Amino acid sequence: MAPAESYCRIGIERIYDRGELVFPDVIQVFHPQVITMGKSYTMPFYSGVKEGGVVIINSAQPLLSDEDVERLKDLNVAVFYIAGTELAIEVAGTELSTNMAMIGSVSGITKCVSLEALDGALQERFGKKFVASGGTASLDEAIKKKFAKKEMLLAKNLATVKAAYDIASEWAEKNKIELRVGNPAVAA
Repeated sequence: MAPAESYCRIGIERIYDRGELVFPDVIQVFHPQVITMGKSYTMPFYSGVKEGGVVIINSAQPLLSDEDVERLKDLNVAVFYIAGTELAIEVAGTELSTNMAMIGSVSGITKCVSLEALDGALQERFGKKFVASGGTASLDEAIKKKFAKKEMLLAKNLATVKAAYDIASEWAEKNKIELRVGNPAVAA
């Protein structure tokens, strides 16, 4: 349960900038303890989020304090809760697909990546022969044991992505969220 942060820049043109993302348009919280126990390198966890941005939280219930809700409201930052782990267990049969739910949710809100592109990325990652590298060997083995066939893995992961994408898209439409990530000057 040690805190970890990662950054991703998405754009329609090649992005050369690397390193920490200080002013993100989107923040995703994969584990509720980032909020409930303050397990983030930057506190509050949403420090630096751009005005008009989005915070996506993997939780079935609201976790933010009234103060945090007000601070985010002042920045016109939308907060989206998705029960990503529960969705992964329901659709894919494993919490290992939580990341698929989170990818689907950010794509559904921002429209930064199409479902077709996500399917292609899943095919590329899991459709080819598994590569047991030092960084992914244990995860690859866990996934192989959990899913007997690669086709099942692909189908269940894509179903999880699509379910989260649909939930997030519906929420964004209902709440009139029009954050479009993809402009090279915008980081996500």
